[in-house]
Amino acid sequence: MMDQASGKLVLCCWVWLLILSEVNSQIVDSKQFPPYQKVFVATDAFDDTYLDILKTQLDRSEVDSVRFSILNDLAYYWHTRNLKTAAEFNDQGLNETHIAKDSLWHGRFLITQGSILLRQEELDDAETVLKKAVDLVTKEDLAFLYTQMGYVYERRGKLDIAADYAKKSLELGVELHDLKAQALAYSDLSNLFWKQSKFEKGLELGLKSLDLFEERGIDDLDYDFTLYVVGNNYLGLKKFTNALSYFKKSIEIGERYGFYNNLSDIYISLTDLYTDMGHYAQAEEAGQNAIKYAELLNNNFMLMRSHLAMGKLQNSQLKYTEAIESIEKSIEIATADFGDGFFLSQAYEALVVSHSQKGDYKKALTAHQRFTKLKDSVFTLQADQRISELQTEYDVALKEDTIKLQEARIAQQKSRQMLIMVVAGSLFLLLAALFIAFKNNRRKNILLKKQNEEKGFLLKEIHHRVKNNLEIVSSLLLLQSAKLDDEAAIGAMQESQNRVQSMSMIHQRLYQGENLATIEMKDYFINLGNHVLDAFGVQKRVILKCAMDRLNLDVDTAVPLGLIVNELLTNTMKYAFPDEQKGKINISLTTKDAEIMELRVTDNGVGKNNEVIQGSGFGTQLINLLVKQLDGTLEYHTGKGTEVAIQFKFGKKAA
Repeated sequence: MMDQASGKLVLCCWVWLLILSEVNSQIVDSKQFPPYQKVFVATDAFDDTYLDILKTQLDRSEVDSVRFSILNDLAYYWHTRNLKTAAEFNDQGLNETHIAKDSLWHGRFLITQGSILLRQEELDDAETVLKKAVDLVTKEDLAFLYTQMGYVYERRGKLDIAADYAKKSLELGVELHDLKAQALAYSDLSNLFWKQSKFEKGLELGLKSLDLFEERGIDDLDYDFTLYVVGNNYLGLKKFTNALSYFKKSIEIGERYGFYNNLSDIYISLTDLYTDMGHYAQAEEAGQNAIKYAELLNNNFMLMRSHLAMGKLQNSQLKYTEAIESIEKSIEIATADFGDGFFLSQAYEALVVSHSQKGDYKKALTAHQRFTKLKDSVFTLQADQRISELQTEYDVALKEDTIKLQEARIAQQKSRQMLIMVVAGSLFLLLAALFIAFKNNRRKNILLKKQNEEKGFLLKEIHHRVKNNLEIVSSLLLLQSAKLDDEAAIGAMQESQNRVQSMSMIHQRLYQGENLATIEMKDYFINLGNHVLDAFGVQKRVILKCAMDRLNLDVDTAVPLGLIVNELLTNTMKYAFPDEQKGKINISLTTKDAEIMELRVTDNGVGKNNEVIQGSGFGTQLINLLVKQLDGTLEYHTGKGTEVAIQFKFGKKAA
């Protein structure tokens, strides 16, 4: 007689067999119509064993259309777990449809082959087979085909062409009332806007995509991916709690169905999220998970990005040697034929940080030049404008579809009753007149908006270029100082580099921010101060505080204030804390009254006499000139430390 433990084991086995049988019958049943309940279309009521069930049913299927449908799903969904296995199933499908002379299913297998080749980094081959499939498949298949073609161009960095394919897919989805096609198109647009750092618009489109997926009621691969895309946009907006919520939901679906590609994507983003939050242990665990799923998938694209995420984490941990190894491994995996300039540019950007912090400025400059070239090839003004134009076109097209639907209903009413026809006709004329007036005004508004956006794009591009040029000048000064032996000359070079860097930060914030005319001073002072502390290597013994509220100032005021603070901090580093003495520095910028602002920089160092402070050095002369430029007054106070107070009039403070 069996013991209690054995009885429980047998009972569990029977329960599992019953569950497996139930899932099996839900997917394929010869007594139902259609006999194959297509996975992630008719049902999602199964777990990650569904591919094993499909393989079993494939061997039992004799009807070509059912067999081809199961085989195509096996090929497509295996590409989320292992690309080699997916390719084997797809080759089997291409061979069987060729023998059966079934051109429709042959075309569908070509689309799946394009999906697999895309993820095997064979972008040209993927485009070739997708173009072959266009003339073989039905109109209902084209939206998915256009989606895959859009991915090819996205990977090549041609974001404007990728957006055009998303537009085609959306238009087909609307025409065919295909919620999946519409949801996927909005998901792709959300991802493209995220890549352009347009996180607000990306979030709006991503949430719209999720609404359509949830209306459809199927938790499939693309719904899972869209949760990840929405999380990325929240991460871009620094809304970490929201991002984490969507990432966790995406992980739950990915683990349930075995979507290794999505899981690798999510853990890469989780690595970045935890790194930004300073949770380094969790970030490292997420990075290892990203690598694990990328290796299971046998996908170099995922593996490259996983090692890049680890490299950025190690940079944040100040482990620059390890970071260089991770990033160089990422670049090595990418190879010379790697098509994605977006992520490759991020790798070189991270490498600039690693080499700079280790003092290898020559390698840092080489990496920076590569980063700039790659980034400029992806984030072109043309791509930025095209994606913005497409969004406007989509909004107008959806409104026009609504108007067409209203017109059709009016036509039906007119055929039933003469009185209603007269009333409806009158209302239609009124609506048409209002619509024409609205449309004319909208065209004018769109034209004005487009002109403003173009000017904004050009201004951002100018600030971007200026910032890059200033960073190159800064790097050249550092390289030159490395070849000097004279300490005074080296110090002068370093001070010049810091001055250039203070101006570079201004232009960086101008092209990254929403407002092209003002700078947020608190964040700017903190970053400038940390740069100076880092340049003198005193981060561990000198504490910098910025006791002030957030405050936006115009560029003409921000630039001289930045240079003044840079000079004062430089003098403090040189004289205030001798013999490795620890210290504190505070920077504040406050409004005294309606017209006067006060900049105050204090330290608790050794202090100096007025004769030394009011010397004739270049730094002191520069401060006096800048204060005069601001039409301000300068006061020094010494004792237990040094305090510098500058008062000046202002008239362009932004709210």
